[in-house]
Amino acid sequence: MAISLAGKTAIVTGAGSGINLAFTGHLLARQCNVLLADLSLRPEAEDLVHRHSSRTKLSHGRAVFQKTDVRAWKDLDGMFERAKQEFGGQVEVVCPGAGVYEPTWSSFWHPPGSPGSKDDPQGNQYASLDINLTHPIRTTQLAIQHFLSGRSSSPSSTTTPPGQHPPKLNVVHISSIAGQRTPMPAAIYNATKHAINGFVRSLALLDKSLGVRVTCVAPGVIKTPLWTDNPDKMRLLAEGDEWVTPEEVADTMGALVGADEVEVQAVGGEEGEKRVKVEGGLVVEISKGRRRVVVQYGDPGPEGRAGNTVGGMDAEEESILARLGREGF
Repeated sequence: MAISLAGKTAIVTGAGSGINLAFTGHLLARQCNVLLADLSLRPEAEDLVHRHSSRTKLSHGRAVFQKTDVRAWKDLDGMFERAKQEFGGQVEVVCPGAGVYEPTWSSFWHPPGSPGSKDDPQGNQYASLDINLTHPIRTTQLAIQHFLSGRSSSPSSTTTPPGQHPPKLNVVHISSIAGQRTPMPAAIYNATKHAINGFVRSLALLDKSLGVRVTCVAPGVIKTPLWTDNPDKMRLLAEGDEWVTPEEVADTMGALVGADEVEVQAVGGEEGEKRVKVEGGLVVEISKGRRRVVVQYGDPGPEGRAGNTVGGMDAEEESILARLGREGF
């Protein structure tokens, strides 16, 4: 059963490009108002905001841009205040989707103080950890805080008419197949995605008890500017490697926030597809033309090459080991 998103309010971080931009478009097309939080917008994102700057005769949702550094907690808090000012009411969909893929400027293999690193050698932080892990955790805290305070202030918020869904806060995170696979060149990235999977599962009980549904998608290799604009990442690709599209991921995210069930690949010897209930703690992997539930115990891991691997990873691992052998750390 579909859950209407019309008139609801969403916050999406990293919405200036890639998966988060595709998800923003998905929400707007379903008449959901969206605050796009990012440092800047790519031209296609600027065009989307312009086209949805006011409600049209097509009754699409409205979009606003909020310049946001997700490493700054005051900026994260400011997203919720701005959304309330622009759209009124309560924020009901949150995607802390901003992320980076082991950039040279904040990487395990380029320690603070080494050429290319922007992390302070006298500091206590990796920017990549702040963006990929601390920011989604803190954003989830803020989302729950605003949701529960708004619900408690409404006299009718604790009662639900028969046959209707209780009020929901949907927080959908973006993990990765790196939440299971561990290629050496992306050590910090892998750690953050393992952590996101565990964090989402830790909050599963909030769904039935408080109406706060925290879920997660775990995509394979996605054709986004995170890869296509980065020569260091593009050299990892080999002939025959396949992409997963941002739209494929956005469609799954849309199901996690806008449906009772999601269609996934059958497992355990079954053939074809099946529908599973969308509930807190759910992690859905997305490879090329296929999605499946990632279970907590005994999961077989990502299957096949289609959208799940890059052919140049072994060569990159050998390059790192050779460099360490020559230069040390």
